[in-house]
Amino acid sequence: MSISVEQLAKEFEPLAVKEMVQLPPAIVPKPAPAPKPAAPAAATAAPKSATPAEGASIAAKPAAAPAAPSVSAPVPAATPAPKPAAAVAPKPAAPVVPAAPPPPPPKPVQIWKFEEKGLHLEVTVESTKVVEAAQLLDTHGFAIDAVTGMDWPKQELLEVIYDFLHFESGMRVAYRARIARNDPKIATISKVFPGADWHERETHDFFGINFVGHRDLSPFMLPDDATYHPLLKDFKA
Repeated sequence: MSISVEQLAKEFEPLAVKEMVQLPPAIVPKPAPAPKPAAPAAATAAPKSATPAEGASIAAKPAAAPAAPSVSAPVPAATPAPKPAAAVAPKPAAPVVPAAPPPPPPKPVQIWKFEEKGLHLEVTVESTKVVEAAQLLDTHGFAIDAVTGMDWPKQELLEVIYDFLHFESGMRVAYRARIARNDPKIATISKVFPGADWHERETHDFFGINFVGHRDLSPFMLPDDATYHPLLKDFKA
């Protein structure tokens, strides 16, 4: 029987970082575009001028005789003057709402609903504990799915993210570790999961992360003479 996500979270706790650093979201939502101004109303067409022939025809017709005034017609009543508009009291100013406090930092060990996050368990482990974390998941029958990186230049950090899948239960687990951007070193987990070999080589190509103990970090996706790492945010082609 496979382990539950709650049990696995407890086993990960000794490997997790003690304090979490709040990082900005990886994708910042764009502000909504300003509404477009309404299109101007169409201009009223000018009356069509009469042709010379039509003008001559109109001029040829005699003007109708004015009707004789009726003696018994009533005299229209005088229109009363409009009442002055009532004064409108100014609306009171809206109360000043204090700014909401910043959200608390995320937990090092976090259980998620799959439909919200695409995984069931997310853990931030100490960078020295990535091999132990891999051994823990190997013990419970997980398979490696991916290894990738994330660049945080303002925080002077790089993250290595490891994704795993349990085929029988369908549980998905991701753990991540943060390392210094100016000295990006972390132990390889390829001795626990041989399938991590190519994933780590690809991550080294794109982020320059040195997986200590890896058998061969020569370029995998990049040219053999490449000395650059194109997924670093300060990379310039």
